[in-house]
Amino acid sequence: MGEMLGQSRRTHMAGLVDEKFIGQEVIVTGWVAKRRNLGSLIFCDVRDTEGILQVVFREEDSKEAYEKADRLRNEFCILVRGTVERRESVNDSIPTGQVELIAKELKILSESETPPIYIKENLDAAESVRLKYRYLDLRRPDMQKIFKIRSKAYISIRNFMDGEGFLEVETPILNKSTPEGARDYLVPSRNYPGSFYALPQSPQIFKQLLMVSGFDKYFQIAKCFRDEDLRANRQPEFTQIDIEMSFIGVEDIIDLNERLVQRVFKEVLDKDVVLPFERLTYKDAMERFGSDKPDLRFGMELKNLTDLVKNSEFAVFKNAIEQNGSVRAITLTGGASMGRKDIDRLGEFVKTYRAKGLAYIQLKEEGLKSPLSKFLSDEEFSAVIERTEAKTGDVIFIVADKDEVVFQSLGALRLELAKKYNLLEGAEAFKFAWVTEFPLLERDEEAGRFVALHHPFTSPMEEDLHLLETDPGAVRAKAYDMVLNGEELGGGSIRIHDSKLQEKMFSLLGFSKEEAWERFGFLLEAFKYGPPPHGGLAFGMDRLVMFLAGTDNIKDVIAFPKNQNAYDPMSEAPNTVDPVQLMELGIGIVKKTEE
Repeated sequence: MGEMLGQSRRTHMAGLVDEKFIGQEVIVTGWVAKRRNLGSLIFCDVRDTEGILQVVFREEDSKEAYEKADRLRNEFCILVRGTVERRESVNDSIPTGQVELIAKELKILSESETPPIYIKENLDAAESVRLKYRYLDLRRPDMQKIFKIRSKAYISIRNFMDGEGFLEVETPILNKSTPEGARDYLVPSRNYPGSFYALPQSPQIFKQLLMVSGFDKYFQIAKCFRDEDLRANRQPEFTQIDIEMSFIGVEDIIDLNERLVQRVFKEVLDKDVVLPFERLTYKDAMERFGSDKPDLRFGMELKNLTDLVKNSEFAVFKNAIEQNGSVRAITLTGGASMGRKDIDRLGEFVKTYRAKGLAYIQLKEEGLKSPLSKFLSDEEFSAVIERTEAKTGDVIFIVADKDEVVFQSLGALRLELAKKYNLLEGAEAFKFAWVTEFPLLERDEEAGRFVALHHPFTSPMEEDLHLLETDPGAVRAKAYDMVLNGEELGGGSIRIHDSKLQEKMFSLLGFSKEEAWERFGFLLEAFKYGPPPHGGLAFGMDRLVMFLAGTDNIKDVIAFPKNQNAYDPMSEAPNTVDPVQLMELGIGIVKKTEE
């Protein structure tokens, strides 16, 4: 049975006890990280959230503490009172490595079974085990560091926003279901059988209503929920920094958020972020990097070869061009020595992005090597090499298809080659950019209608308003994304504040007037009463902390995440509930029948 604290209280964090405390009596608490019994001496490393301190138990100092220490095992929770002395053999790898604590009293507050995972940094254990025993995983020093970083980021953000005159307002978790691009998580209501609340995919409508309410500047660190198939670094519940402002334009929001990011990186990492960030239009980003979230830390930009090969008899090129597609290329410096097996693997890689294949030109010392030799003339080869700026020793990779497929496949190949050939070595640690002028709408071929690229409340650019009737797909949006190292860090837009334009937008998206009012009536009703021009941006808090903490796994920065199947191995959620409760909610279980 564990001992009680009684009147004993910790005086210092174990990981902060250093030379300043030599000769002083201190009380530390924590967990046993390691124990070594040398007969006359028992050494014990005590770990707390600040680090590790070596404790020495000697019979002559306290026989009772010495005998108790013989029982200690890893992860026992203990309290130790003793005197700080200088160590004979110092450990320069830890802040407390110059000192040790000579124990006079030991309390074993609770014992521990042998943990199923090691409590150490850089743990190499299966994710399923780490998530099942998450409370032990979080005890590891590197995980504790991540959540200190996360906490500092919260404080930095809140202090900055307060200094800018923003009001922090919480919006409802139980909402009306409105279509925002993913499935809602639904919550049944006992008081309204057959009706459901929806958990918010974002606070979008409510933050716009706060602008109608005259709040002027709002922010919130908000929980959001999306019931969608999880991809890498996606979670069913996530946190975003939500910002909305009135009487502003794109430049105001960009300026504010650049300064916010600059403040956070300085206060959390002591890293100076240079302003302003580079800007690219959506069109430039796609044509140069094949992505609307380009990684600008290295080159290897896409080059359009369509005009150079338009007369080629190569069927793949010819068909792509005839179907209004394009032929584009990237160049890997020093890649001419790549073997056929490696090139074939890259060909299979681009096929996962719907490309039909990958053509290549190797500029070897002895001459060109390419499967295109029988299709392109010497003049065409020369023009392609000049356009791609390739040199002897390089390899050119070419994809021909619809632009969407070409951009997606070459953009992904560019990142794959950068990773495989270490092109980011020595690159700038953090490369920020803005991507602007996104298309307002994109065509959903299966549904046979337009869908909003961002969301249905995004304002079109004024100079494109005349195209809403004649060419909706060409209309650009007042939308902007902040990109960091090839990841979308945040995104937003100037909103539609005119009710007639908002109704027009719903019509373009295929909603009848009745459907629009059924889904969004409370917003449209509010827009009858003098809504101000407004806009905002939302950052992915979890993704931001990933960058600050230097991890590439979003589960590392969320205290209790779900696995890729949206399941929690620790709590075993989701789970079945009491049938009586289901009956109260008016919910029946439908069993699938075999065909």
